[in-house]
Amino acid sequence: MSGPVLVTGGTGFVGRAILERLLGADEPVRALARSEVSARALGELGAEPVRGDVLDLEALASVMRGCNVVYHAAGANAFCVRDPSAMFEVNVRGSENVVRAAARAEVRRVVYTSSAATLGERKGTVGNEESPHRGSFLSDYERSKFKAERAVLAAAEETGIEVVCVNPASVQGPGRATGSTKLLLDYLNGRLKAVVDSTLSLIDIADCTTGHLLAASKGKPGERYVLSGATLTVREGLALLGNLAGVEQPVRTLRPSLAMVLATAVEAVAWLRRGSPRICRELARTITHGHAYDGSKAARELGLRYTPIEETLRRTIDWWVEQGLVPAREPANSQPTS
Repeated sequence: MSGPVLVTGGTGFVGRAILERLLGADEPVRALARSEVSARALGELGAEPVRGDVLDLEALASVMRGCNVVYHAAGANAFCVRDPSAMFEVNVRGSENVVRAAARAEVRRVVYTSSAATLGERKGTVGNEESPHRGSFLSDYERSKFKAERAVLAAAEETGIEVVCVNPASVQGPGRATGSTKLLLDYLNGRLKAVVDSTLSLIDIADCTTGHLLAASKGKPGERYVLSGATLTVREGLALLGNLAGVEQPVRTLRPSLAMVLATAVEAVAWLRRGSPRICRELARTITHGHAYDGSKAARELGLRYTPIEETLRRTIDWWVEQGLVPAREPANSQPTS
């Protein structure tokens, strides 16, 4: 590829992985930074920090000039917030701005980090790129990403710029300790007492990164590519995690109806106290609905190969131990050395 690439969201989990992979391949990389702190962090990684904000169309167009590809990985991901308007601004208007700015700057292609949540598959079905949307949303985050993807593709059609959407399932791997990963950490540290045994799909951060780069080189403009390497139930996932980490913790199974009642109560108390609930109705809806995604299109059309879930979890556990997030233990299936 000729010319530098621009990465937005380079201090986030997915954006940083993309940034580091590009830098490791000796690609010239510009990284969008909203603050001096972010600019310093991105510069230390080896990127060229450029100041700007996804809500500033003119600034975006300026920093994109001369770029060949833009990886738009910036976005807001939050549950249980009283006012989601800021999330919609960043995810919807910010993403549309990126596409319109790229068109002004004559960028060849935008790779947009969407989400598998935009599929809106019905409960109990396996979602893919062609799944009919259920017509309702589980959370404000899901709604914002759905609207963002629609806005991005509409702007691409209007301006004529090439846009490829990448739709990852839950991204896991070394470097992550927030969001849905907290459930896994809580289990290993004995703090998880109950779960709803729904279904979840995961994608290794390394595969997610590769999927973005393949979308830049092989993806068809206007297409969506779901990235999903493994689907399993919550209990299957915890059992596998515990076996690999040498942990066996008793965990109760909650009925979905009871989970919703508890979430409603916790949310109501938090709002009365003007605090932020750890669980809420939209989070409970998302968990009890569960997700199963089919990532075969990315394998078939882009050539993406998925990492076995056992390998992903082993690498992740090793990183958690290094960071002091979980204690080191012998895996349950390890054999003593003589």
